[in-house]
Amino acid sequence: MEPRRPPAEDAVREQLREEEERVAPAKEDSRQSTVDSRQDEGSDPARGSGPEPAPDAEPEAAPEDPLTIAERERDEYLALAQRAQADFENFRKRAAREAAAATQRAKSGLVGELLPVVDNLERALGSASEADEHLAGGVKLVHSELVAVLNRNGVEQFDPAGEKFDPAVHEALSTREDDGADAGVVLDVVEKGYRLNGNVLRPARVVVSG
Repeated sequence: MEPRRPPAEDAVREQLREEEERVAPAKEDSRQSTVDSRQDEGSDPARGSGPEPAPDAEPEAAPEDPLTIAERERDEYLALAQRAQADFENFRKRAAREAAAATQRAKSGLVGELLPVVDNLERALGSASEADEHLAGGVKLVHSELVAVLNRNGVEQFDPAGEKFDPAVHEALSTREDDGADAGVVLDVVEKGYRLNGNVLRPARVVVSG
């Protein structure tokens, strides 16, 4: 048989049990508070740990006004049309210059072939005698008509006899001493020179004083 405890011991045990029951909820609250505090410290961005907050989403752009779109497209098409017009104008001018240059080259080639004919007619007139007067008249007429045709096409003849020699428009075939002339003066013209629209087509072939 278990010995009976004294009443004082039972009272002390009862008081300790009540004290433990009273203190237990306070300890549980303290442990929970410590856990929550540690979790908060682990997620603090200043400590560099824990997930970073998601960036704010950019606001969607407002739809563009149809009138603004139409005006922008109009300006683009206008600029494109202006560029096309400028390119066409440049092409037209370039084509005109090239056509004029081609015409000039063709004319120069034709006139260059006719000049020896003019030279021969002039030699024939220079060597004609009085007995050949009727023949010389016909040759002179042909020569005059041919020279007129050349003049109408921009060709002009020049005779530099007595002028200062200019290598830009004269071709010296020989030199000759002449007491009455200064050095570098054209004494005789073997073949006259010709210009086409102001440009030298053939230089005059001359004899120059030495």
